[in-house]
Amino acid sequence: MARRATRPLGQRGEEVAARFLRRRGVTILERNFRSRLGEIDLIGRDGATVVFIEVKARQAGGGDPPQAAVDARKRTRLARLALGYLARQGWAEAPCRFDVVAVIFDPRDAAGSAPRVEHFPGAFLVSGWTP
Repeated sequence: MARRATRPLGQRGEEVAARFLRRRGVTILERNFRSRLGEIDLIGRDGATVVFIEVKARQAGGGDPPQAAVDARKRTRLARLALGYLARQGWAEAPCRFDVVAVIFDPRDAAGSAPRVEHFPGAFLVSGWTP
């Protein structure tokens, strides 16, 4: 049930993150790429580099920062999804990286000002990664 309640916030966060990244020159190739292993929020290109982006959105005032939710288990799943995506596209040798974008909305802001966005390029490395 909690997952359903956070879905609209997550979708808003992904939209904010996509706009943020586009303004910084990242071309968004895929949104919500799904396979039997799970989902990658955004996939982009930054020059020749394929970028797999995990977006975490939260309301301000919570405990841990949004990026803390990208734990070892999540990183492993993202790496498997990324390998599958690269193979499907025929990009096995493409340079790639894993980014995290944290989006923090202020629930007290009735004026709807811009949320705070933190971008963590190359947020984590995957051991044994060859591309």
